Amino acid sequence: MRNVRRTQVMGWRWRSNPLRRHSDVVEAWIVLAAWTAATAGGVAAGVVGSQAAEHVVNQDRAGRRPVSAVVVKTVPGSGRDVVTGVRYDRVLATVRWSDGKGPARTGTVDVTPTAKPGSEVRAWTDGRGRLVAAPVSSTEAATRVVLAGTGVGLATGLTVLGGGRLVRLRVQRRATERWGAEWERVEREWGHRTG
Repeated sequence: MRNVRRTQVMGWRWRSNPLRRHSDVVEAWIVLAAWTAATAGGVAAGVVGSQAAEHVVNQDRAGRRPVSAVVVKTVPGSGRDVVTGVRYDRVLATVRWSDGKGPARTGTVDVTPTAKPGSEVRAWTDGRGRLVAAPVSSTEAATRVVLAGTGVGLATGLTVLGGGRLVRLRVQRRATERWGAEWERVEREWGHRTG
């Protein structure tokens, strides 16, 4: 058996053809509308998503304040993974700091392994004076913004394409039902069944 090569003709659903059904034209417009809406909607949603992520990252970075803290003690073994034995470049330490508005506070932060009790380290606090992680770097902030925008844009575009696919399947189903009804009518005129 020889191979049959299928030829795809661009825009065939819009061309005048006696075999073209009305549903073929409707399907073509659905596909065009879905891709257009997915592209435009995805870009718009991506821009809005990245702006929202940038606002959140900037608020988070602005809400963190550096304070000078003194190491009280380091947590033994916190610089090594218990299971694998891998050493980390940070260890946990209990530190004491004062924000100048009240009594001295204590908490746990990551410090370098060389930090000894009594040494001064930089810690970060939020607006309420609680210890928090250091703010993200500019590079990490930009990465988060780009990933958020890309994720929102892709999700929006894929959702629109999925909706377009569902509409197209509904049109195909109705065309198949019409074709089946037409075939039954033709069979009755012939007076016998095929197959």
